[in-house]
Amino acid sequence: MPTSSPRQPRDLVQLLTRAERLAARRLQAALDEEGCSLDAWRVLALLSDGQGHHMTAIAEAAFLPPPTLTKLVDQLVDQNLVHRRVDPLDRRRILAHLTPRGQEYWRRVDRAVRDDWPALGDSDDELLRSLLDRLAATLDSATRV
Repeated sequence: MPTSSPRQPRDLVQLLTRAERLAARRLQAALDEEGCSLDAWRVLALLSDGQGHHMTAIAEAAFLPPPTLTKLVDQLVDQNLVHRRVDPLDRRRILAHLTPRGQEYWRRVDRAVRDDWPALGDSDDELLRSLLDRLAATLDSATRV
C-alpha cells in the first residue's frame, strides 16, 4: 500500500485548487449582488489604496494579460469608477485611480464581501497567510533558478 509523502505536489495542488475554486465561488456570489466581476474586484482592491497604479502593476496584481486588463479598465472608466492620469514622475506612463464614485462603490463591494466571508479565526487566518506567502515565495524562487 503506497504511503502518502508530505512532498507529494499532486496532493498540495489538489488542496490549493479546491480551496481557490471554493473561495472564488463564494466571493463571486457576494460580488454578483453588487454587479461586480472577480477581475474588477481585484483591480478595484488594488486601486483602493489611493496611490494610483500603472497598468503593468495592475495586470500583475489582478493576474490578467495586458489586453484583457485594458478592456476591463476601459469598462471601469466608462462606468465612472476609474480614471487615468499621466504619472507626474514619468510622463510616458499612465496611472489609474478610483474616482469618488469608484471609492464609494469599492466600499460597498468590500463591505459585501467581508460580510459574506467566513471567519477562520485570527490565528488560523494569520497562519494560512504566512504559509501561502512562504509557498508562493518558494515556488517563485525555484522557477528563477
